[in-house]
Amino acid sequence: MDIFSVFSLLGGLALFLYGMHVLSEGLEKVAGGKIEGVLEKLTSNRLKGLLLGMFITAAIQSSSAVTVMLVGLVNSGIMHLTQAISILMGSNIGTTLTAWLLSLTGIESDNIFLRLLKPSSFSPLLAFIGILMIMMAKNQKKRDLGAIFIGFAVLMYGMDFMSAAVEPLAEMEGFSSILTAFSNPFLGVIAGAIFTAVIQSSSASVGILQALSMTGQISFSTAIPIIMGQNIGTCITAVISSIGANKNARRVSIVHILFNCAGTLILLPIWCIVNMIVDISFADSAVSPFDIAVIHSIFNLTTTLLLFPFAKLLEKGAHLIIKDNKPGEKVKVSFLDDRLLTVPSIAVAKSTEAAKTMATLAKRSVTDALLLLEKHDEAKASDIVATEGILDTFEDKIGTYLVKISKCQLTEKDSGDVSMLLHVITDFERIGDHAENLVDVSKEMQDKGISFSHEARRELAVLADAISKILDNTVTAFNTNDLALARSVEPLEQAIDALITEIRTRHISRLQKGSCTIELGFVLTDLLTNCERISDHCSNIAVAMIEGAHGTFDTHEYLHAVKTKPDSDFAEQCEEWHKKFEIKYDI
Repeated sequence: MDIFSVFSLLGGLALFLYGMHVLSEGLEKVAGGKIEGVLEKLTSNRLKGLLLGMFITAAIQSSSAVTVMLVGLVNSGIMHLTQAISILMGSNIGTTLTAWLLSLTGIESDNIFLRLLKPSSFSPLLAFIGILMIMMAKNQKKRDLGAIFIGFAVLMYGMDFMSAAVEPLAEMEGFSSILTAFSNPFLGVIAGAIFTAVIQSSSASVGILQALSMTGQISFSTAIPIIMGQNIGTCITAVISSIGANKNARRVSIVHILFNCAGTLILLPIWCIVNMIVDISFADSAVSPFDIAVIHSIFNLTTTLLLFPFAKLLEKGAHLIIKDNKPGEKVKVSFLDDRLLTVPSIAVAKSTEAAKTMATLAKRSVTDALLLLEKHDEAKASDIVATEGILDTFEDKIGTYLVKISKCQLTEKDSGDVSMLLHVITDFERIGDHAENLVDVSKEMQDKGISFSHEARRELAVLADAISKILDNTVTAFNTNDLALARSVEPLEQAIDALITEIRTRHISRLQKGSCTIELGFVLTDLLTNCERISDHCSNIAVAMIEGAHGTFDTHEYLHAVKTKPDSDFAEQCEEWHKKFEIKYDI
């Protein structure tokens, strides 16, 4: 084996890891929305959690991504530790699928059907189909499927490169001596754990072991401890991701370590003792990629079967290692957790939930502020001002989080949702600002001891009803993703603009008659301006929703189209809203 073989080995390893990354990312994007939906329906049933963990890990081909996601979900308070434990156990079984796929490389036969099962036979075809889909497909899902094909093909080419590079090792006496050292179970476990911790992927680590097994120099007694160590080493990802998380989230990584270490501590001594007593015949036989897949699956399945009934005990162990909060100690919960970025669709969903909270707070602030115009209440005014500060924080946190999400590989839908949310959170925050401005109007009227005339109060009552209605339609449409309701917002905004113009005209008429003062005119102008701005922001939110659903955000183009389209019912809706919020008496 010369320096060029080392280069080939490193190149093969690079292709293998990159292929696994592309494959996992593609599967994650295709399955992302489904994962979110399944998690939302998750129950406290541990068996369902186990099956869920299996299927999710098999779907995205990464137990590390699943464990990081679990840390994020528990840290966010979305999931309980008990639920996470059963999913964690299931992910250990789901991750064995990769080893089974890689074991197909060891197929040797002249039978055409068996040869077709060998990845080196069909990978070139998958790569060709994949690149055609990426280059020619207009549908994002088809391009993602193409990426999955490309990733699988690159992964398999990397496997072949590594196998070819390590082939000369079979003739090297030094290599046999190194492997003999790893036949010591303790050293084998340590070697497997360290190597897997370094590359942070048990699937990749097992794949590399399968490539080395093709030299015919790795025996069962060497492979078994290494595979057990690989399961321990993969825990490092969860440990790293839990740094800075709350105590419950850190317990997820502790349970992961306890689970895999317990499996090794139980099964390794059994293997060693049985081998000593019975002298297992195949212990010193060469292991194949298929054998490694079998060992990996048996170990993970047996560990899960043995420890599944003791999930509560594992949870108690995590609580003993990481103590509960002291009385009065604040529990830290992060609703927008960076760990959720490992599955962008879930991160987008949590951002949407946060934006919905924003929408509800903004609506409540305006509703309360309009009531203050009738009678000022200092306590209620303080609440509105405090809520405006909360809305500022929400906008900053959500906006920053959305920028992080936008740097991930997103599906077409998730990308559109991120753009839409970036548009609307600013409008919700501005609505909060105008609610605070209405509080100032109310405070000014109280301090100066002035009030509107009976006629003006009747007009403003109609305006308050219209503002409440447009807010209700906007927030309900956003919270339920009701595009039909969102389309009713702009016609209502037009009716509100006409209503505000009429109130201004009536005020000028009263001013000319001397039945109103200039001082009240300034206050009324501030009030009307803020109501008009609230209405405008509602329109912006509704248009962003409608345009986001079509993948565009050209507000002016949309508004021009709905107002000038011959078959549009826009004018009819405007007229209906105008009649509903009409001032039905003369000056």
